[in-house]
Order: sequence, then structure tokens, then C-alpha cells
Amino acid sequence: MSFTKFKWAVACTMLISGCASHSDIAPGSLMFVPKSLNAAASPDVFPPQHWWTGFADTQLDKLITQALASNYSLKVVQSRLAGARALQSEVDSTRYPQVNAGAQSTREHLSENSIYPPPLGGSTVTMSSTTLAAQWQIDWFGRQRAALEAVIGQVRADEADIQAAQLVMAASVATQYFSLAHLQEQQQLKRQLLQLSLRHAELISQRVAGGLDNILLQRQTEVEPARLRRDLAALAEQIDIARHGLAVLAGAEPAETRDMTARLPEQSTFNLPDSLPAGLLGHRADVVAARWRVESQLQSVTEARADFYPNINLTAFAGFESIGLSQWLDMNSRTMGAGPALSLPIFDAGRLRARLQGKAAQADAAIDTYNATVLNALQQVADRLSSKQALQAQVQQQQHVMKQLSAIFELAKQRYQAGLSNYFAVLAANDALLQQQAVMTDLQARISDVDVGLMLALGGGFNAADL
Repeated sequence: MSFTKFKWAVACTMLISGCASHSDIAPGSLMFVPKSLNAAASPDVFPPQHWWTGFADTQLDKLITQALASNYSLKVVQSRLAGARALQSEVDSTRYPQVNAGAQSTREHLSENSIYPPPLGGSTVTMSSTTLAAQWQIDWFGRQRAALEAVIGQVRADEADIQAAQLVMAASVATQYFSLAHLQEQQQLKRQLLQLSLRHAELISQRVAGGLDNILLQRQTEVEPARLRRDLAALAEQIDIARHGLAVLAGAEPAETRDMTARLPEQSTFNLPDSLPAGLLGHRADVVAARWRVESQLQSVTEARADFYPNINLTAFAGFESIGLSQWLDMNSRTMGAGPALSLPIFDAGRLRARLQGKAAQADAAIDTYNATVLNALQQVADRLSSKQALQAQVQQQQHVMKQLSAIFELAKQRYQAGLSNYFAVLAANDALLQQQAVMTDLQARISDVDVGLMLALGGGFNAADL
């Protein structure tokens, strides 16, 4: 076919293509953009990692480092990324010329009633051929480029997923570690309360033996030690389970943390302003991943739309063909050819429109998922800030309560030593102080959880310049 004829064929095909219209098919959802939200474009703009070092606990640092290196759930995400990158290379290769070589030699009986005249017709011969073929699909309408951009978007989303998985893993280890510390603090306080309860029961028993109290009071005081022993047994179970979970998160056997003693931070580590700019959400890996999936799905829509246009291929081949082996590679046996090929589906019973509608629906779903992710991120940050402010106020008041109870305890000891009161007043003051220390421990544990949750909500922290 001459070039002029080919141009006319292209023009006619473009005219026919008007029968398959896609003008009324497009995604309908719009991306939600909060004020000042700066969506990150690639993983290298995420905040600095190692936010957990702000807790100043080397034992916690070691556990998180081990978890990030050894946890098998993270390895699954990394394997998924490797597969996505391989797919990107595969899709990218279709944009370039493809060259293939082949050779065959076949023993064949030729029909007497076919194209071969006698004496070849009716004889058995060896058919031999060697071919070098090249093909190049010209991307005139951007289908291949859109397919590549769709895969690139998925690869970048998977890269962001790794960042998100690492952040969640670090936060999970920190949360489990502080949960263990909280349980161990409760255990220590329960043991001290048990000692006070036993001392109280002992004094009552002595008073009953001396005829100063009745047996009913003695029986009542024996209930508290039993209750505290029950609570200690339950705490021992919870501590073992917390240790096992911490070990598995770190990619180790449960026995590795058998003797671990965790600790709670003495005060809130991360000091933040009352409000944070929405632009910090651009650092969140899940927001970045959702945004890249939107980009990927929109490129898939472009790819599906390009299927409505002509598909143009350039093909060429060269080789040798002969009957028999003696002249297989002779110059007179050479064969070659080249030319364009154009194709366009004219009637497909709505297949292309259905495919485009499906891609548009997937793009809408990706946009709606992104919007939900952004709104959830805004809520998480707002919730953590509110909790942090409320807890700081509670801690301030609890410190005042502890100060007053400590003074009462000291005064009770002084009065007992001066003979102005009995030892029961000392035990009661000590018990009240320990009960409020348990409340303070609960508040410290909650603050640690809120700090971890806030770092998780902010995507791993922030730089000072972000504020």
C-alpha cells in the first residue's frame, strides 16, 4: 500500500470511528481539598522517621528498629511493591519496537490438488524457513502512555503504602510497649496495696484477739487481700500476653520478651500548638497513596478512551524460505516485507463503552476513597489534639491531688509517731495515696497513647518549618 492510500485509509477509519462515541462517559466525583492541604507527590517528602526517639527510651528504640527490619507483614508489602515495579517495566516495554526471530524445518506431504504443481504436488518434502520479524505499535492516541502512567501511579501508591505500613508498625510497637509498662506499673501498685491490706488485717486480728474489735470486722478485712490477689493474677496474665504480642511485632519468638520491664514516659514528649495546619496531612502516607491511586485510575480512564481510536502498527520481516535443506540459506530463497496495519472495532455490542464506564466508576471510587481518607485524617488529628489538651488539664489537677495526699500521708505518720493517732490513720492515708498514684499512672498511659496516635495521625511527625 502506498503512503497516499494509507493516509486515505486512516481518514476513512477516523470517520467511521464516529459511530463509537465516548463523549458522555467520565468520572463524576471531585477530590476534596481542605484549606492549605499540600498533598505530597512522592515518598521522599515524608517527615523524618524515628519519631519514637522523642520518648528517650533505648529499649523502645531497639524494639521498633527490630520490628521494621524483621516483621513479616512489612515483607509482604515490600514484595507487592517489587511486583508492581516489574509490571511497570513490562508495560513500558510495549512502547518500543519488538523484534523476534524464528526458524523451523518441517517434513510435509504436499497435496496434489493444492497450489503446488507436479512433481512437487503429491511428494513429501522438507519445508524450511528462517524469519526475523519486527513490530512497532505507534502510540498516536496516548493509550500506551496512559497505561504506563496508570502503572506508575500504582507503583508510587505501593511505595507510599510501605511508608504507611512502617509507620503503623512503629506505632503498634510503641502502643504495645506502653501498654506493657502500664500493666507493670499497675502490678507494682497492687502489690503495695496488698501489703497495706495485709498489715491492716494483721492489726485488726490483733485487736480481735485483745477483745478490742469483733470477729465480723476481722472477716471483712480479710476480703480485701483476696480481691487484690485476684487482681494481681489477672494482671500477670495480661502482662504475659502483652509481652508475647510485643515479641511477635518485633519478629521474634514470644519468649524473647519474657523478662522485659517497660516504662512510661514521665511527661508528654511532644509539645504542639493548639491547632495544626491542614497542610501537615500531605505528609500522611495513606493520603499520598490514595492520591496516587486516583491518578492511576484516571490514567486508566484515558487508556480505555484511547481504545475508541485507530490502532496503527508497523510490521516488517525478512528471512529465508525453501523447499528442502540444500537451498535454505541461498540468496534466492530470501523473503521480506514491510507495511503498516490499521484496525478499529466498528461494532462491539457496547464492549468499549462498558469498559470505559467501568474505568470511570473505578476512578470515582478512588476519588471517594481519597476524600474519605482526608476527612478521616482531619478527624484523627483533631481528636488527638483534643485528647491531649484534656489530658494535660487532668494531669495538672491530678498532680495537685497527689501533692495534697502526700502531705496528708506525712502528717498522719507524724501524728502516729507523736502518739496522737493510731496506725490505722497511716494505713488509710497511704492507701488513698496509692489509689491516686494508680489514677496518675492511667493518665500517663493515656498521654503516651495519645502521643503515639498523634504521630500516627500526622504521618510520622512534622518539621518545625511545617508549623
